Amino acid sequence: MPREYCGIIAAAGGEVSHILFNGLRVIQHRGQESAGIATFNDSMALRRGSGLVHEAITPADVKTLSAPRGIGHVRYSTVGGQSDECQQPMTVRARFGEMAIAHNGEIVNSEKLRADLLGGGWSFVTDSDSEVILRLLSLKMATTGDIVHGISEAMKLLVGSYSLALMVGARVFVVRDPLAIRPLCIGRIGEAFCSASESVVFDSLGGELIRDVLPGEIVELTDSGFVTHAPFFEAPTAHCMFEWVYFARPDSYVDGRLVYDVRRKMGMRLAQESPVEADFVVPIPDSGRALAIGYSEASGIPHAEGLIKNRYVQRTFIMPSQRDRDMSISLKLNVLKPVIQGKRVILADDSIVRGTTMKQIVKLLRKGGASEVHLRIGCPAIISPCYLGIDMKNIDEFVAHGRDLESIRKFLGADTLAYASMDNLLASIGKSPEQLCLGCLTGKYPVPVPNHP
Repeated sequence: MPREYCGIIAAAGGEVSHILFNGLRVIQHRGQESAGIATFNDSMALRRGSGLVHEAITPADVKTLSAPRGIGHVRYSTVGGQSDECQQPMTVRARFGEMAIAHNGEIVNSEKLRADLLGGGWSFVTDSDSEVILRLLSLKMATTGDIVHGISEAMKLLVGSYSLALMVGARVFVVRDPLAIRPLCIGRIGEAFCSASESVVFDSLGGELIRDVLPGEIVELTDSGFVTHAPFFEAPTAHCMFEWVYFARPDSYVDGRLVYDVRRKMGMRLAQESPVEADFVVPIPDSGRALAIGYSEASGIPHAEGLIKNRYVQRTFIMPSQRDRDMSISLKLNVLKPVIQGKRVILADDSIVRGTTMKQIVKLLRKGGASEVHLRIGCPAIISPCYLGIDMKNIDEFVAHGRDLESIRKFLGADTLAYASMDNLLASIGKSPEQLCLGCLTGKYPVPVPNHP
């Protein structure tokens, strides 16, 4: 599975520390290396640490963080290491007071921006692109003399993907990149007006979704609502297609599309594109489940839970090393032998990147007694690196690199293998190629990428 990047949340109005804490737990799937919350009352309070949200932030911390406004973050590392200094929210003292930032995405020109800032006398604590954003924002706010103007000036220099939660003194802002690559939405929970990476935060905490943040939009959250600043850019969107394919929870709406519906439609179309005789359609839990249901509905082949997931093991792809991912498979999944023994199984999943995990799962099914294993994958083959927030940088590790379909099938050990077509992907999401980032599937990116071959 592709390794996820991060998740962010922001809130203003009432007492927000519990909203921030519980909201981060709702989007825990977006990052499991560290978590943090920054709030502001008379001064800024910050708590962050390694591990899951409830490990990094204790109940006592939540009480200490009590305040009417704040931001939060769950993280895995894309640009920058795993040191404590890279944990977010990151903070700095600036012209308009203490400032904290939570970032989801990746800045492709961060090294150039860092060099420019270093040349201007700035120093850095980390190698994270998020710190580059923070210091660039601080500089532009100081030189323009205005917070919103400073944000907009910084946005003109940032190339890449970013959804930001930003707290400047007592003011809370959220920002979405001009191409809306990373998801971000606004809603209300009780008295608080909030923003989060996924809409499921509002459902889970008894709130309501208001809308998505627009491309290039700067939104200030206040005690009585939110103030929107019109988008500063007019350009086609480039939403990351992997939000619908894998990353987002199935009960989230991402840019107007329910993720569950998208995945189910992918499965239905895949059954029409690549039929095969079998006894059961078995999902790889959890991201393959809606795909399997759709395939079952369209094909008439029964859906069965042939793999049982240990829900107390992390998502394998967001673990820091391949060794950790390999070792976790047997802990994460167990074959339900009475269901699959002697059966022809269609194994449904969202995507294949390196193929090492899938290869092990096929072996598990064989060992559990499956007579045939037919792989059906919910998106086209990944052939090119991602430079916009996903840990898919080394093209030599991709199972589809340098292999045709038959070679991939043999490597994975399956009886048959079929990927969803590009037409399937686009029709299921309901957006045109011009509205999506498809770089990992096509090698063509919505922004110029330095050093890309």
